Amino acid sequence: MIDFLTQLAANPVVTNALWPAFLETLLMVGVSGVATVVLGLPVGVVLFVTQPGGLAHNRPVNVVLGSVGVNITRSVPYAILMLSLVPFTRWIVGTSIGPIAASVSLTIAAVPFFARLVEAALREVAPGKVDAAHAMGSTRFQTVWKVLLPESAPALVAGVTTTVVTLIGYSAMAGLIGGGGLGRLAYNYGYQRFQPDVMVLILVILVVLVQLVQWAGDAVVSKVDHR
Repeated sequence: MIDFLTQLAANPVVTNALWPAFLETLLMVGVSGVATVVLGLPVGVVLFVTQPGGLAHNRPVNVVLGSVGVNITRSVPYAILMLSLVPFTRWIVGTSIGPIAASVSLTIAAVPFFARLVEAALREVAPGKVDAAHAMGSTRFQTVWKVLLPESAPALVAGVTTTVVTLIGYSAMAGLIGGGGLGRLAYNYGYQRFQPDVMVLILVILVVLVQLVQWAGDAVVSKVDHR
């Protein structure tokens, strides 16, 4: 074990490339995570309020957004979606390689996933609280902003945590087509150059990163859950 760690510490890949790759992974996950929450939250709210019996029942909007927009995107495997979005990514950010470019496909893949989590979280709110808000004269916007979102905060935070964990896994795949990060490092050195020590180290880092995100998410849930 000591020999393995000594050999690993002396590996130039570890000393020179690991830290930049780790920062690229954090950049990909951070940018796409923020964009996913900003875009996915309103999509999830619209899906909830336009469903049958919702605050603003609108079947055409619900069907188009849910069945066509969200479900179709979720049905496409991320690897295929990532490759098909290369021209769009190049048009948006001017390049198809690097962590920022990878953030485009990561966001598009994660928004439908997070939107469904938001919709499910809002369904957990007791209908009586919504009815009470209406009885007090709240508008639809006020009901969403002051009742639905605060009451579903624990489930929403849990959804954000699950989404970020998913993005960490997706970011490793994004590295295979020029996204950079730990995924690229694992593929270039751990797989193509047969350096299993590098592969093991990257796996350990990803596992620890996921555990830290999950721990932070659980801690925030416990803070916002007043039940």
